[in-house]
Amino acid sequence: MPIDAPAATRAVVEELLHRIGAGYPESIAQMYAEQVDWKLDWPEAEHGRAATPWIRHRSTRADAAAHFRDLAEHHAPERAATEIERIFVDGRDAIVLGEIRQTARSTGRAYRARFALHLTVENGLVTRHHVYEDSLAVTQAFDAKGSSEAR
Repeated sequence: MPIDAPAATRAVVEELLHRIGAGYPESIAQMYAEQVDWKLDWPEAEHGRAATPWIRHRSTRADAAAHFRDLAEHHAPERAATEIERIFVDGRDAIVLGEIRQTARSTGRAYRARFALHLTVENGLVTRHHVYEDSLAVTQAFDAKGSSEAR
């Protein structure tokens, strides 16, 4: 591993977060390798739900762009915010901790979800994207019959 791997990893992660904040899926996808290990830590029964189609495993750069397009399509961008609390870097790996605040377009319900994002950077591109988040808050916000008190 090169001596400057942590600095290079941090630079890629910070640029990725900047692009995610800007909201252009194709630009975001350019930060990913052609093949990526992409997982969202959700109960298997929840994958593929019609209300949350962006929540599924992915494997390519094109999938990454589709993820961010789907995410934008199902949320109200004018009512979204993300707070990054910490970025920890260890060689090629980075952990991003924070909280997202979103509003489901389909129900109008706002939610907050804490998250941890595990990224791996190789040759200047993201090769691993694993998200651990409060899936209950997201599910409640998109549940047409559910409680109006999503966290």
